[in-house]
Parts: sequence; C-alpha cells; structure tokens
Amino acid sequence: MRLLLIRHGQTPTNVRFLLDTAVPGPGLTELGERQAAALPKALADEDIEALYASTLVRTQLTAAPLAAARGLDVRVRDGIRELSAGDLEMLPGDSEPGLRYMETVFAWSAGDTELRMPGGESGAQALARYDAVVAEAADSGASAVAMVSHGAAIRMWTAARADNVDVSFAAARPLDNTGVVILDGSPSDGWKALSWAGAVVAPAGEGGPTGRPVDPE
Repeated sequence: MRLLLIRHGQTPTNVRFLLDTAVPGPGLTELGERQAAALPKALADEDIEALYASTLVRTQLTAAPLAAARGLDVRVRDGIRELSAGDLEMLPGDSEPGLRYMETVFAWSAGDTELRMPGGESGAQALARYDAVVAEAADSGASAVAMVSHGAAIRMWTAARADNVDVSFAAARPLDNTGVVILDGSPSDGWKALSWAGAVVAPAGEGGPTGRPVDPE
C-alpha cells in the first residue's frame, strides 16, 4: 500500500509556536486555508482511494478540498491525532517545553515506548493507536491512502516504523504545514519511506546512510 502522511495546514497556534495538541483544537489561518486548497493540485499524480483525518478540526479542514476534488469521504479517526502534550499543553514549543516534548517523542521512536509524556500518554499507547488506523487502511484493500495528521505524530511514527528512516533523520527534518511523507509497505511486511517533503529517501544501504535524502522528486 502507498501511504501518504500529510501534515495539516497552518493554525493560529502554529504561528505562536505553542504546543497545541488537545481535541478539537483551532481551525486554519488564511494561509492554512490556501495550503489546504493547494493539496488537490499538489497531489494530482497520486491515485488516492481512501482519505483519513484526525479528530482535530485542523486536519478535517485540510482534508476537505482534497476530498471534494476526489469525491471521497473523510474517515475521521482519533488514532492519528497529534501526540498529546499532557502537562506541556499550550506551552511554548520553541523553548524548553518544546525540547522536552520532542525528546520524549523521539525516545519513543528509538524504542523507549514505556516512557510517558509528562501528564500524557506513553509511547506504547501513541504507537498502538496510530498503528491501528494504518492497519485499518491496509485492510481496506485501497492501493493508495492519504492521512491528514500532525507533524510530531508523523515524524515519530515514520521513524519508528520505516526501515530506512532513523531518529536522527526525522529529528533533523520538521515537516512544514501540508508537508507530505510517502511510504510503501504494509503492517505485516514493514514500511519504507519513499519521499520526505519532496526529497527522495534512499533505501538503507543504497546511496548513503539510513534515511538520507538523495534527490528532489
């Protein structure tokens, strides 16, 4: 299955660099609305057969133009929502709280899944809920699935599950709003990242170290 993980469009709290992870969350800024409107053209070459969004408003608003263009229903699932910030909720993401949040997130990707976000979920819980939605999509029989999700969740899950993306790669490459990570594989056979925000990702052992971007698409 081809899996497209798409970060939502810009929100007011993105502009303010806040850790805003709770449901339902804010809508989109004017720029975020333009970013969402641009997705159908940006993904015109993708034969998307199913479209998912999280329970946060911003992902559903981002998915709406793509759903309309493709004649698809948006399947709303809690499992692909943002990683809960717990006690760090609404604190500055560009200072110590944000650093602590991302250190926890990437510790999960590295295998320390029993570690818990302060006042929030554990890595095991976060991965299990995300895995469940991906497994549902794989079981649907669709050959290409798009999921509008969240930056930290996409980076954490991809670093944990893609054979050719490691933590150092994902940690060094934040996703811009409506940035896309494309993977190929299945829950049983594993996943390989094909591209990360437009850069081709080399297979491990082919053309460079794990997760090395080798070419623009």
